[in-house]
Amino acid sequence: MPIATLNGIQLNYTVTGTGPLVVLVMGTGSPGRVWNSYQVPALVKAGFRVATFDNRGIAPSDECADNMHIDDLVADTAALIEHLGRGPARVVGTSMGARVVQELALARPDLVAKAVMFGTTGRPHPMAHTLNLGEQALHDQGVQLPPLYAAAVKAMLNLSPHTLEDPIRAQEWLDIFEFSSAAKASPGVRAQLGMDRSRDRLADYARITVPSLIVGFADDRMTPAVFCREVAAAIPGARYEEIEGCGHFGYLERPDEVNRLLIDFLSDSAGPR
Repeated sequence: MPIATLNGIQLNYTVTGTGPLVVLVMGTGSPGRVWNSYQVPALVKAGFRVATFDNRGIAPSDECADNMHIDDLVADTAALIEHLGRGPARVVGTSMGARVVQELALARPDLVAKAVMFGTTGRPHPMAHTLNLGEQALHDQGVQLPPLYAAAVKAMLNLSPHTLEDPIRAQEWLDIFEFSSAAKASPGVRAQLGMDRSRDRLADYARITVPSLIVGFADDRMTPAVFCREVAAAIPGARYEEIEGCGHFGYLERPDEVNRLLIDFLSDSAGPR
């Protein structure tokens, strides 16, 4: 994966395929390679050139552990699109990455041909705020949950009960989460957790003019689908779709349904509905 100096930091990225550029923006604490499991192969097969990258805070991109703001991530994404020389791009994000996409569409519509947001929100909520503060406190107090327990908590928060009903699938996910929970959160991830999430942006999103698709996941506990519907209602002409039987990681739980929506919307003939 090449590393380039963009927006004043070192940003680690990779590009696969040929065709119109699609940039994928990952959520809090996760590397860009998470997209490689399902979305990158499907988009490349559909004829897109796909860029993934590690947001600031995720090594080997610079950790930028002090005073991180979502506007920094927006500027990083804009700089990557300009660096690749293929703007405007189709830009897709999930969770924190979806909020980055929303702000990018607002700040730099010249760089965004179409915007897709999974599991997003446009305003703060006390449950999400309290969970975020708790995660910050665990880091700051040097508390590391036992990996088995951390895996179970992550599964319950991010996956659908329909996924967890199957003991074999549940165990597969628990194994993945246990492995990823073994390492202590880095200062860069702590900086991502500490970004200001207190602003209600729904009224501002009325100024987004980019064709937009918002996808809610019916069993999402982290960003319930009602919050996604609010974002879709705020953006003029936005299309909203909801996928049943999946939680916050719906793009991994139900990738075929997600990819069908994604490719349909990103294709040249598609637009807001």
